[in-house]
Amino acid sequence: MELVSKPNATAAVWEYFGFKPNDRGEPLNLCEPVCRICHKIVATKGSNTTNLYVHLKHNHPVKFFQLRRKSTTGGPSSSSSSRQSTVNETFHRQEAYKKDGAKWCALTDSVVRLIAKEMLPFNIVEKPAFRKMLQTFDRRYEIPGKTYISQTAIPQLYSSIKEDILKEIKDISFYSATSDMWSSSNMTPYMSLTIHYIAADWTLHSKCLETRYVPDNHTANTLGENLKSALADWGLDEDKLVCITTDNGPNIVAAIRNLGWPWLNCFGHNLHLAVSHGLDSDKERTARAIGLCKSLVNTFNLSFFKKRDLRKAQNEANLPQHNLILDVVTRWGTKQKMIERVLEQLPAIRRVLVQDRKHSHLTPTWQDVAVLESINAALKPLADFTDVLSGETYVTVSSVKPVLELIKGDLLSPGPDDSTMTASIKQNVCKILTEKYSSPGIQNLLIKATILDPRYRGSMEEAGSLDDVKHQLVQELLDLKGPEVREEGASGEGSSQAAGGNKHESTADPPTKKKRLSDLLQNRRAELTVQTQATYPKREQADAELTKFLQEDAIDASCDPLMWWCDNQRRYPLMANLAKKYMCICATSTSSERMFSTAGNIATPERSCLKPHKLNMLVFLARNL
Repeated sequence: MELVSKPNATAAVWEYFGFKPNDRGEPLNLCEPVCRICHKIVATKGSNTTNLYVHLKHNHPVKFFQLRRKSTTGGPSSSSSSRQSTVNETFHRQEAYKKDGAKWCALTDSVVRLIAKEMLPFNIVEKPAFRKMLQTFDRRYEIPGKTYISQTAIPQLYSSIKEDILKEIKDISFYSATSDMWSSSNMTPYMSLTIHYIAADWTLHSKCLETRYVPDNHTANTLGENLKSALADWGLDEDKLVCITTDNGPNIVAAIRNLGWPWLNCFGHNLHLAVSHGLDSDKERTARAIGLCKSLVNTFNLSFFKKRDLRKAQNEANLPQHNLILDVVTRWGTKQKMIERVLEQLPAIRRVLVQDRKHSHLTPTWQDVAVLESINAALKPLADFTDVLSGETYVTVSSVKPVLELIKGDLLSPGPDDSTMTASIKQNVCKILTEKYSSPGIQNLLIKATILDPRYRGSMEEAGSLDDVKHQLVQELLDLKGPEVREEGASGEGSSQAAGGNKHESTADPPTKKKRLSDLLQNRRAELTVQTQATYPKREQADAELTKFLQEDAIDASCDPLMWWCDNQRRYPLMANLAKKYMCICATSTSSERMFSTAGNIATPERSCLKPHKLNMLVFLARNL
């Protein structure tokens, strides 16, 4: 049917609508325009075109957007200049933020920090859903592409955060470090480096510095050169390095020995090795039982139907709804957790396997169960110690020696109810742990850290070894630079002088606060302390501080030793400086392990083409933001 146009039409939308003609070729009904595309009647009132626009938008969006484009570009059929724009149209036509403007930079910085902290791929900024979300938040913001994010924004953020950290660590008195080696999913080798130090407010800080690409053979010389270079790149003085904590790898141990740095082996690695070798007392039986455990767990974890049947059996046996745990070689403590969970779920496991002839051979025999129970009884007391000594925000090194004494003297001491295998495993674990910490240098380091911790104060040491370490501590106190302890009286006097200099600018003197007796006595005590420190030779002061500190009662084990030192640093100004030196040491190399967990989440198989320098930036930002 041929439609006739609306007479005297000015709106551009009438290009897509017409009317059915009468006998004379005129519009039959002006209230019933017909769409020229789908021939559907769209009801209108008079000259109102709202329904026409709505019909185009919902049924013919391409034509609708062509019409809008004509209107905004001022085409020949546009009538937008003859009417007032709506609020939405005005908002949509606002200019985008300038790319060098403060608002655009602030929004882009937020997006970049999100990508870095949450370890997102760069191409997320080009995903339609992500761009639409940002447009919903602010239509004036145009997000840059992945090339800008990768080559400009990430390096700029890295430089900014690195500069902040450089300022923060510039004046630290002492620091410790951890390091480890790792290979990405495409077998690219990296070395991690973290540092740890106690700040002026007595809080323990941890910083991830480098995920360094090491393509050469991992000899002692190569690792040593990379460690030395990493510290130099960050402006860190080697003389301020108290200790570096690593695993027992021969190459890294030899590298640190060649550098002459103090070294501590990781408690987590030591315990893992002790547990692994401790099972060698009856290797044939333990290997069979643990191998059966792994096969059993794999069978259930890799089958949906086995998991379903296990849930049903757990309900019938009134057992906890727990999944089975698989032993992972690179994760400490998972062997004991796997065995404990299998023993817990053994009734449900047997119910499932008794109905499955294909896997019935995996049903543990009573001999296997006896071996697993013996292993679990020997290893369970050690389950929590690795996690306790793996913290980064609290002191750990001072607890290594007390924990070792607790393990050897109580937890792994053979009991009357222990089986022969349990007793043998305990003895082997104790022997290996003792050997790992038998080095005189390591023993000396641990004793010093334990003495300086107000929770222990050397109470677990023998008199002979304690005296030797006390002499060493006194000598270190003499060698240390004088502590910067600011007296309240001095600061108050300086403030009053500053106020006096501006007195002519004030219309009235500030009201003076009446001093109390405690204030006067406190000021006098501070003056006497300064006089005493100036009068006594430093050796006598060091001897007096150490003797007085060791004579005090130990604080509760649940207290924070750093907060104790924060409150008592004025009483022991020399020893407080020494406490900052030794209590920043890490008992484990978990900080470096966590860096590699982060790196693994970034260098996924889908992002295996990331360049080493870019991976270093991304790991640095993810750990330090």
